[in-house]
Amino acid sequence: MNPTTRRGENAAPEPRHEPFAWSFTTPLYVGSALNPINSSIVATALVPIAGELHVPVGATAVLVSSLYLASAIAQPTAGKLAEVLGPRRVFLSGILLVLLGGLIGGLGQNLAMLTAARVLIGVGTSAGFPCAMVLIRRRAARAGLDAPPGGVLGGLAMAGMATAAIGPPIGGLLVGAAGWRWAFLVNLPVTAIALTMTLRQLPKDPVLDRAQSGFRQVADRIDLPGILGFAASMTSLVVFLTALPHARRAALAVFAVTAVPTVVWELRRTAPFFDFRGLAANGALARTYLRQALALLGVYTVMYGMTQWTEAAHGYSTVAAGLLLLPMGAVSALLSRPLARRNLVRGPLIAAAVTMVLGSGGLVLLTSHSPAVAIVLVSLIFGVTSAASTVGNQTALYIAAPADQIGTASGLFRTFGYLGTITSSVIAGIVFRDGAGDHGLHTLGLVLVAAGVAVLLLTLLDRRLTAPGTQGAPDAPLPHNSPARTAEPATNPRKEHHA
Repeated sequence: MNPTTRRGENAAPEPRHEPFAWSFTTPLYVGSALNPINSSIVATALVPIAGELHVPVGATAVLVSSLYLASAIAQPTAGKLAEVLGPRRVFLSGILLVLLGGLIGGLGQNLAMLTAARVLIGVGTSAGFPCAMVLIRRRAARAGLDAPPGGVLGGLAMAGMATAAIGPPIGGLLVGAAGWRWAFLVNLPVTAIALTMTLRQLPKDPVLDRAQSGFRQVADRIDLPGILGFAASMTSLVVFLTALPHARRAALAVFAVTAVPTVVWELRRTAPFFDFRGLAANGALARTYLRQALALLGVYTVMYGMTQWTEAAHGYSTVAAGLLLLPMGAVSALLSRPLARRNLVRGPLIAAAVTMVLGSGGLVLLTSHSPAVAIVLVSLIFGVTSAASTVGNQTALYIAAPADQIGTASGLFRTFGYLGTITSSVIAGIVFRDGAGDHGLHTLGLVLVAAGVAVLLLTLLDRRLTAPGTQGAPDAPLPHNSPARTAEPATNPRKEHHA
């Protein structure tokens, strides 16, 4: 265990018999829910915003993409800062940024102010998940838990899934009753609650050593040049992807110019922000990132692509189209915690891949004459995909990531998920460029069948998902010689039930 963790533990004693009491986990769940709910709640406000600000509806798409881009960059950055400066400090800073973003957005008078607000919200909400993972990992290590605290991880997953699912309905009610500004102002009471709980209930971080807390020292420890290079590369890549099928050569050129020196810099660093060598050596972690990106590619392609198709081909209203997909979010939220409590990895990942293939095949069979119940059935199948992939990959991440890098690894886990999400919108835009008809939906289905098969192969052929001596048991956890296991002391597995 690293020295920073030990100092933190001495400064803030933890309960011996109930390491994951509700007083500890509740602020983590609330903080982690801020990002998904802000990602989805603005969807119902785009048309009213365009009308009041007198801009084209298409121009308001920047409010969606800006938060995704900011989150993709800020998630691993927040994780790195949590490892260096302390998770509670970064968690609190993130909440304050969300509060500021909500205030600016609620008072915004033009699209530029609203975009700035969404960037602040994206950066601030990005602190929730990686900081929560750092706090959970350190608490588990102090409690002597060798196995992942499945109940806590499941609650974390459920908080994200449930809020993403209820975001559009809440947004619709708020916007309809009080106006679009409440899509931003809703963050004020939520962050006030999160701030109060964090200050009162989360253990304080250790006092920073003055010799290591100056700007230069912190910039060196977090690898600021690496973070800036990563941000520039990610931004140009996203700009290029979102413009497809029209090729923005300038964005591609910027990506090449920034990515190459960034990779060279990171390979020369002894403690890089993006550890390419470590990721290449830790195949289990790299495959976890890839599986999560492909799974979310499928889930969000259905969420966005099938919504467009139901509106265009079936003639459903926006509200009705959203309600048809609501079961997907509900199933995801309901399944996540019971799956996670058993600390299963291989079984849920196989279930995620199989249901992704089945659901994608269902897309190929749907037509504009299909009944609503068929659309709901496909939505339910992908709800299982969402829950099983998130829970399985999150547990695999917890086990495969080195204990002292869990914050950065958790942030990158979310970043790869965002790349899958962004790619899903690109694919939907390409196949529906001539209209969201049956042919485009069937093309989406075939693409997702291929992605589902890839996820299945990445799971079945991954020997690290089966523990030695289990004879290939499908629900076995990762090997005991993974970096996470060697970093933590062994203990009585029964303690896991305290989660």
